[in-house]
Order: sequence, then structure tokens, then C-alpha cells
Amino acid sequence: MSRLVSLGTLVLVVVANACIGGTSMSPPARTIRIGVDLPTTGNEARAAVPALNGIRFFVQTHPTLDGFGVDLTVADDAGGGFPNPAHGASNVRGFLADPSLVAMIGPFDAGVARKEIPIANEAGLAMISPATSSPCLTRDVFMPAKLNPAQTEIGCKTAGLPPASDLRPSHTNNFFRLSATDDLQGAAAADYAFSTLHVLRAGVISDHEAYGQGLVDAFSARLASLGGTVLGHLDLDPKNPDATVFLLSMKEANAQAIYYGGPSRMGGCNIRAQMSTQFGAGAATPFLGGDGIAEDPACVRSAGGNGAGIFATVPIIDATSRPSAQSMIHDFKAAFGNTSDFGPYTIVAYDATAVVYAALDRAIRDAGGHAPERAKVTKDLGQISGLAGLTGNLGFDASGDTTNRVISIFESGGSDPRTPWKLAATVDYSARLPY
Repeated sequence: MSRLVSLGTLVLVVVANACIGGTSMSPPARTIRIGVDLPTTGNEARAAVPALNGIRFFVQTHPTLDGFGVDLTVADDAGGGFPNPAHGASNVRGFLADPSLVAMIGPFDAGVARKEIPIANEAGLAMISPATSSPCLTRDVFMPAKLNPAQTEIGCKTAGLPPASDLRPSHTNNFFRLSATDDLQGAAAADYAFSTLHVLRAGVISDHEAYGQGLVDAFSARLASLGGTVLGHLDLDPKNPDATVFLLSMKEANAQAIYYGGPSRMGGCNIRAQMSTQFGAGAATPFLGGDGIAEDPACVRSAGGNGAGIFATVPIIDATSRPSAQSMIHDFKAAFGNTSDFGPYTIVAYDATAVVYAALDRAIRDAGGHAPERAKVTKDLGQISGLAGLTGNLGFDASGDTTNRVISIFESGGSDPRTPWKLAATVDYSARLPY
């Protein structure tokens, strides 16, 4: 059996060894550490803290590995506000100062990742993120030609972002992720709108930023390739996010849906409230977007009484719908008492920890039971393929992107911000990309 294929079942060995170690009367004398960098305070804590809980739960239930105790070194990159690249960079330097720290999980934010990757890359420190979805973290192409309405490839530099090659001074890859990329979010929303919601004509609105523009371009190109039409495109003015005139023109052009690329905080979901004047309230004319608005109570509040009919993509698998994850979810909720302890990224982060353990296991064994070197852990992480995780078979392509490319689509629960969103569909691009 090849090393790559055998690594697909390695997690079973890792889990078995860890559980046996957990019942030992004598704790291991040696310790290896995994760094965790997440926005555990501030605006993103609602999603990041449940992710941290998933990481902690894996380590708590698998406290040893190949004779080593496993500890976490947790750092906050937000400082009570939005994720801060300077904080993230400082956290990584702190990780590197500890010779027993051999890999890290995080970050959540692409801006933070852009500052952290070069620092970790020079030191050979492996990074695995459960959440970052900016294409330019792993490649030099922001938008493939077939997902650009102009049918030409858009480079990262053209989009105003540093390409992945500029983030890797050692010219080797140390960054991996379990989330799909943003261009696939836009494409998946178009697939769902066309095939399930039967949308043939749509208007699109972007948030004046690369993130939102990329979502809108991918949605537009994919809808056109399926046989639909984008009737108009508004680039929202951040100082005056009023789309009323544009929405009126879309109503006159018989638009059946509006797609928005951007986050809730940019006033995007106010568009949903404004739609009620031209299109009427309710789900008859859906409002679609990306993970910037998904499962966000602030989005529903901004929509006013027009909260029904909002659909949003998330670039990860909804693990709560997977039978393979039910036992872990049950055990997790028994260990953590509050409903807020569990979130959309809890199990993805749990799987990210399992991936790190698998790479560490291989590196320790190849080192004859000695502490693994950082560069070896990075190399072994990049070779993982077909690893059995709770969110599916885990692995990475040559760029560090997940090969388990599933987009989840959620629907709002109505106009009450407290009502949970429900999974509406999944779009799986693992076997075939939409470009």
C-alpha cells in the first residue's frame, strides 16, 4: 500500500493510540504543542470560539500521540474588535519562539493570513485554516476565465491582492485549508438559484471590495453559462449604500432574484429591506449572498420584516447533516453545556486538528519516535489524501486547497433574528470544478 493511500486510514491509528494514552496512569514526559490563532474576542468570536471548542475537544479526547502529550497554545488575533493582521503576525512569532510548537491551526481571516503565511513559511511552520476562503491565499489567479463574465482570467495582482507565490519566500507551501474558495461560493449560488429556485434573470450588487466583486463575478458567469441572464450590476457606494434606484430598474426588467456579494456590516442586508418596496415582502423574490451574510442575526435584523427568502452560501460542509458526525456532536454537546459553544466551524476545526495529528504521527514515526521537525510536519501535511474525517475524505491539492470542495447553502428562518437558519442544499465540486 502506498504512503499516500495508507495515510487515508492513519487517523484510525492516531485515534486509537491517543485514546489508549488517555487512560494511562503515567502522563508522557514529552510534550509537543499546536498553536491556535483565531479571533476569539470581538466581532468574529461568535464563529471562532465554537471552532476553538472543536479543536480543544479533539485534543481533550486525544491527549497523547506516539508517546507525546499534546498541548495547545491559543492566541487571539482580534483584541476585542475585528481580526487584526498585526496581532496575527505577532502571535505567529510567539509560536515560533517555542521550539516544542510544531504546527498551527488558523487563522479565520484572509487579511490576517496574508501577514502570517510569510512569517510561518520562512520558518517551515505548517498552517491549516478551517475557514479562510480567499483564492489568492493559495494561488496566483483570483478568478478563472470561465467564472469571469468577460471570459478572461483575472490575476490576484489585478484584483489588488498579493498572489500566493509572493506570500511564500521559501518557495514551498506551508498553508492548507479545509474551506473551499470564494469563487466556488458564487458559482454554487448560481447553480442553486437556476436549478432549484428556477431563477433565469437576476440583478447583482457588489460591496466595492475584492471579496464581494469576486462573488458577484462568479455568480454572474456561472448563471450565464447555465442559460440565465444578469440584468444589471450595481457597485454599492459604501458611504451611501442605497440600492433603491437600481432595484426599481431590476423590477422593471423582470428580475427574479437579487444576488449580493459582501458582508452584513457593509449594509448589504439593508438591500433586502429595500426590496420590499419594489418586489414586495416575502420569499417570492429571493435574496442570495455568500458567507458574509450567512447565519448572521444582524443580516436578518437589517432586512426588517423581509427576512424570509434569504439564501447564503458557506464554503464548508454542514457537518450536522452528516451521519458520520452525529456521535461526535452528541459527545461534544454533553461536554459543553451551552448551545453557543457549538457552531458551523466546530466540526471543521475538529477535522483540522485530526489532519494535524495525522501529519504529526507520520513525522514522529519517520523520526524514530523523536520530536518531529516543523518542515517535516509541513511536508507530511501536504501529502495527506483520503483521510477519513467527520466532514468527508480530507486531503489537499498541490496548492494546499481542500479536495473536499462542498458548498453549503442556508436559508434564513424568517424575520426573527433568533430563528436558526436551515440547510437548504449542498453543491459538491469535489469531482468536477465549475470552470
